[in-house]
Amino acid sequence: MVLDIWKKIKQREIAPIYLLYGTEAFLINETKQLLLNQVLDEEEKDFNFTAYDLEETPIETALEDAETFPFLGEKKVIFLHNPKFLTAEKTKEKIDHNLARFEAYLKEPAPYTIVVISAPYEKLDERKKITKELKRAAVIVEAKKLNEYELKNWVKERAKVNGIIFDADALELLIALVGTNMFMITGEVDKLALYASEAKQINASMVEKLVSRSLEQNIFTLIEKVVQRKPEDALRIYYDLLKQNEEPIKILALLAGQFRLIYQVKELSRRGYGQQQMAGFLKTHPFRVKLAAGQANQFTDEELTNLITMLANADLQMKTGGMNKSLLIELLLFKIKR
Repeated sequence: MVLDIWKKIKQREIAPIYLLYGTEAFLINETKQLLLNQVLDEEEKDFNFTAYDLEETPIETALEDAETFPFLGEKKVIFLHNPKFLTAEKTKEKIDHNLARFEAYLKEPAPYTIVVISAPYEKLDERKKITKELKRAAVIVEAKKLNEYELKNWVKERAKVNGIIFDADALELLIALVGTNMFMITGEVDKLALYASEAKQINASMVEKLVSRSLEQNIFTLIEKVVQRKPEDALRIYYDLLKQNEEPIKILALLAGQFRLIYQVKELSRRGYGQQQMAGFLKTHPFRVKLAAGQANQFTDEELTNLITMLANADLQMKTGGMNKSLLIELLLFKIKR
């Protein structure tokens, strides 16, 4: 798990080769920065750190650098970006890579160089010899979306670095408001830590007061008010979104998407799917599935079907009719109260 690898890096248990792959950019960036900062001090970075784009540079050039002794230091760090040759993509490569040379390096890496291969792809081609050899030789960081448990642990660790602890309900509220985007969560945790620098503890009221809501999370709160049959509160949130210059058509699309998710979760739950299975099937984060499952219990199948039909009709009117777009959603929110 990535958090365990970070712990080893912080303890200076550094391997000669790392493979970072997956689509969670935050985890890839954090791992790269952590390695760089643990291995080299600021002055050494000028001389002993290099990054290569493998879409522009042959790998043998980078390996020659890796095998050259560090300048005025004991270690050097080399980042290799965009190793398309590890994937099954059939794109025409601009560069011919000497992969036999790379395989030889993997068997006997330079002891004074840390090579970090950054592959921001969902999958690697496991059939290729070079992928197999690399996975055998490297410490592998799979940069995939963290599940709810991992995400909470990571937030606690991030807060701990700042000398802060989260109350359990504050942590729940933070993730509910911000969602699972780790770049956004990082900014909010650091902001909360600064605010709570004297108290050393973050409670739910601090989160409620300070945390910025994304458009998606404002939509989620709006839907919560719909679920609770509080159309006046839903409208108040909607008017606030309009004041923030959010487009009605985008708001409608997010509303429709969330209610579709609620319907799908309700149906899959009836078929016996667990929340992790649903997340995989629907290609969404388990935390979103968990929230949708709670909302699904508040609607009958008939109510959800009617809601989705109303949203589809509103979308059609918005795209083809002459009716005021913001008024269209306002009328829709009035209609969906019970």
